[in-house]
Amino acid sequence: MKLREIIRDLQIVSMTADPETEITGISYDSRVTQPGDLFAAWKGFTADGHRFIPAAVEKGARAVLCEVPPADGTPYVQVEDCRCALALASRDFFGDPASGMKLIGFTGTSGKTSSTQLLKHVLEETLDAKVGLIGTNGNMIGDELLHTEHTTPESYELHKLFRRMADEGCSHVVMEVSSHSLALERVAGITFDVGVFTNLSQDHLDLHGTMEEYAAAKRRLFSQCREGWINLDDARAAFMSEGARCPLRTYSAERNDADLTAKDIRLSASGVRFAAVSGEDLALTKLSIPGIFSVYNALSVLAACLSLGIGLSDCAAALSTAHGVKGRMETVPTDGDYSVIIDYSHKPDALEKALKTLRPVTRGRLIVLFGCGGDRDRAKRPIMGAIAAANSDLCIVTSDNPRTEEPEEIIREILAGIDKRKNTVRVICDREEAIRWAIMNARSGDVILLAGKGHEDYQVVGHEKRHMDEREIVAAALEMRKMQ
Repeated sequence: MKLREIIRDLQIVSMTADPETEITGISYDSRVTQPGDLFAAWKGFTADGHRFIPAAVEKGARAVLCEVPPADGTPYVQVEDCRCALALASRDFFGDPASGMKLIGFTGTSGKTSSTQLLKHVLEETLDAKVGLIGTNGNMIGDELLHTEHTTPESYELHKLFRRMADEGCSHVVMEVSSHSLALERVAGITFDVGVFTNLSQDHLDLHGTMEEYAAAKRRLFSQCREGWINLDDARAAFMSEGARCPLRTYSAERNDADLTAKDIRLSASGVRFAAVSGEDLALTKLSIPGIFSVYNALSVLAACLSLGIGLSDCAAALSTAHGVKGRMETVPTDGDYSVIIDYSHKPDALEKALKTLRPVTRGRLIVLFGCGGDRDRAKRPIMGAIAAANSDLCIVTSDNPRTEEPEEIIREILAGIDKRKNTVRVICDREEAIRWAIMNARSGDVILLAGKGHEDYQVVGHEKRHMDEREIVAAALEMRKMQ
């Protein structure tokens, strides 16, 4: 493809590269640059990509997309925002494959993963469609699961994935749209047919700095949609609607003035039931995942379906056949009269919701085992400690993904939020050992919540990703328990 075709939508400051240059690929990491690439360089958080231009050229890059022109005469295309330029260039390089599919994006702190997977199921059931999915638990093309490193991939990988989905016959793509992807321009130049805002609570302040900036990043989705839905019950609902460039509708489980509401909500250990009401339409809805958050997840899916022209009753019927999502209030089989739940609740709001969901169905002790990730938002650590202590009978504080921080220091910051005079707390730094202890000491009626890791089957220590699947650890501990 000619360079001029790739850069046609960019706002170019200056360039020395020949627009007729043949480009065979795009890269932004010099370690994987191939001969014939256009190499994109920008100033990142930890390194300046412009430093790696010589390495990319040495590997065969034919031109450079950059914010600062190279001084050595390398052919370049200079832009003001290279992240945004990379997104637009990647879109055009792959022929804008997303424009030929229905694209539905979910943004918010919690609920994105469950809602996107539930919507994928509903679209497959109601439309017999082949659906692509992009999210935290992995990317999917129909039934094929693909590995992913980020909730929303970098723009080049994203459009490459769209191209593959389109070529393999996907008519719809459902994706989680993270605040990182919006703030860092990974989804720049994409138009979503439907955008859905789920909720907002503290997270990712290591990137955004303040809750206002975090919310503003999420809000950007509604400048890239044909139609949007907002959870009217969230405290930031009004803020999220400001400046939207598309028609907006609302859903609610508490108010009567929303476009889609949940009435007569029934919660139980086996799931949720409610009547979904939209105008004159009413559909009895059930979902076999417990907790009030499941009502909101179901509403978000119903909302997206309404925008796609799928009837309320058809969507509700499909939801009733949906199963749980791995790592989202996932029940692990045990050999006794106690329960083990794995949930990805690694944020304050999510942890509180998970514990409050489990409290009514706990006959014995409600035990929570959790930690906090290293090299991430430190402010939430004492907050999560306080939430865990206030909503459980026993806190087991342990490691999550410590990354380059010392696990003991992370735990100390968690414990700062816990009044140990009033709460039962046990510190076991090694997470595998902590899970074994919880299983070995479980009593009749106990509910053990393993919070934070969810679908992950690894632990990041330093820069190393080590295999660690909590389901395997629980199974091994159950075998040990049998031998007691």
